[in-house]
Amino acid sequence: MNILFYVTCFGAAVVIFLWLRDLRIYGRTGKAGYRRAALRGVFWSATGLAGVAAADFNQPFIGIALVLGALYMQGQDERERVWTSEGSLERFLGAVRIQKR
Repeated sequence: MNILFYVTCFGAAVVIFLWLRDLRIYGRTGKAGYRRAALRGVFWSATGLAGVAAADFNQPFIGIALVLGALYMQGQDERERVWTSEGSLERFLGAVRIQKR
């Protein structure tokens, strides 16, 4: 296995983590920006997994490109501010106060 395969796997795991974090924040707040980000996160996670598949089939640069593209595009969605005084760990895990819809 090439080291780029492991980098691609780590990048895909990050894409999936960010998608699940957006999904958790949407479930707790109901904000429209996080709903849009969670819906698009499904596609970007699939793109990241396609990058892992490409890297597994001896095309590591295509795999890295797909994962980096997915990471870039996942960060482009506009999201509302949901944190006020939470610490870094709570922000990292997506812990927000539950809000009524």
